Amino acid sequence: MALFVFCYVAAAGMYPGGSWNDPGQVGFSWRHNYLCDLLDTLAVNGELNGGRYWARVALAFLCLGLMVLWYHLPVLTKGPAWFRYLLRYSGMAALGTTVFLSADTHDLTVRVAGVLGGVALCFLLMGLRRQGHTVFLSLGGWCLGMFLVNYTIYETGDYLYWLPMIQKITFTSFLAWFVWMDVFLWQRDTRLQDQIQGENPLENPFNP
Repeated sequence: MALFVFCYVAAAGMYPGGSWNDPGQVGFSWRHNYLCDLLDTLAVNGELNGGRYWARVALAFLCLGLMVLWYHLPVLTKGPAWFRYLLRYSGMAALGTTVFLSADTHDLTVRVAGVLGGVALCFLLMGLRRQGHTVFLSLGGWCLGMFLVNYTIYETGDYLYWLPMIQKITFTSFLAWFVWMDVFLWQRDTRLQDQIQGENPLENPFNP
């Protein structure tokens, strides 16, 4: 996720200009441009987008990184095998589909990834609720609500002027949520490893 942020900021710095709200603007506007604008070969103003490769690499980093996270998320939710498999693979499929946002099938990609992502999010929230992860559940509920707001505006065309900013609020919320869960899982694994090494000191290669 850190590599995604770095590469996307670099891509934004190379974007020539133009947004759907202001085709004549110079450079990338964090207020008016969509994040997907950085993936296009041509900027909205018609010029060649020099930052597209940075943006596409950033998207690949993000999707691959989150696929790894999503693979491990069933640890937080537990539940029967079918529940964990559906949660895991619907989320990974959504992220795998998102990689194709830079292709010429943007609208189809958004819809397919949206449906798969919606399924994955609902199952994740159900699992978090069942396991009592109240804080993760609250932030996840906020993220799901913002996800639905984005999707509704995208499909209906209402309030499109505000969508670029709403998109970035949603994206930042999701990143914060994912980082928080990622750190939680990492700390959990670290504690488990410390316990194992404490119970079996002779098996610890770092034990003097």
